[in-house]
Amino acid sequence: MPLAQSIPAAMLYDAILDAGITDIVAVPDTHQRSLIELIVERGTPPFIQAATEDEAIAIAAGMIIGGRRPLLQIQHAGLYACVNNLRGLGIDAEFPIPMLIGLLGRDVTRTPRDNHDSMVRYAEPLLDTLEIPHVLLDGPDDVERLGEACRQAWERSGPVAILVGAATI
Repeated sequence: MPLAQSIPAAMLYDAILDAGITDIVAVPDTHQRSLIELIVERGTPPFIQAATEDEAIAIAAGMIIGGRRPLLQIQHAGLYACVNNLRGLGIDAEFPIPMLIGLLGRDVTRTPRDNHDSMVRYAEPLLDTLEIPHVLLDGPDDVERLGEACRQAWERSGPVAILVGAATI
């Protein structure tokens, strides 16, 4: 039995708007392709495509300085790639960066920590090591956690990870 179910892109899109997100800064994630296509199609919030996760964090930080509330959208490989910028800007400089992170390649019959794929298996322990709060969206019933996680990022002035457990549809 699957532990994670795909979430319709429209549900995530509505949750993003309801959370007060003003911009999406992304390094495109195959896992969240349907959501990206919907955001681009609708044109709001603005979708800014970065070349690297480090660049995406820097863009998000600049937007925050300008009074915006961006959402960083990446996949788990990007989480590993941007640890130093995430530490420096998100943690040390206290930038409230909510991050929507796709767990590409996850075996949905297992918890992320029990997956064979090390990229999936180590994502939560890495976030724990960095003391970054995280939530797992394992299906449509979890979508309200996106808004809660965004509010937590803004209240704590630091990053919060929102892990997407199965590919969006």
